[in-house]
This record gives sequence, structure tokens and C-alpha cells, in this order.
Amino acid sequence: HLFGDPDPNEIASGVDWRVRLDPRSVEVLTDCRVEPSLAGAESGSRYQFERIGYFCTDLDSTAETPIFNRTVGLRDTWAKIDKQNA
Repeated sequence: HLFGDPDPNEIASGVDWRVRLDPRSVEVLTDCRVEPSLAGAESGSRYQFERIGYFCTDLDSTAETPIFNRTVGLRDTWAKIDKQNA
């Protein structure tokens, strides 16, 4: 989750909304593999990575260092079923 609070709209007046961000919401993966064609992906382009979710290319992304930000994760139905059976 992006925010640590269940209702981030309840931010007091004058308080920076960034103080409500969940520090666990950032996950940086550096040893990933993607299709070679994504090396030239334009900033803001959107893609679905199989079994993971939807991502968009970061503004700081380059052909040498592609950066993708997850915008929507996919539901893991099997994990939910496995949790219920445990």
C-alpha cells in the first residue's frame, strides 16, 4: 500500500501528505530481466509484466538503465486460496 494510514485524506491542514507514505511501499529491484525491446521505451509508456502487474516507464529511464514503476499489481488468487487452506 502506498499510504500507511487507512484513510490518508484525514491529513491535518498544513501537514505534508508525504509524511503519510508507507516506507515499505518502495521496492527497488536491480537484477531483473525484460524484453530487449523495452530498452528504448519512452517515458510514460505503459506495459503489463506477466503475472506481476502494470508498469509505466519512469522519467529517469534510459536505454542503459531502464526504470519501470508499478502502477497496478495483479491479484494473486493462488496465494489467497493457499492462505485459506493453511
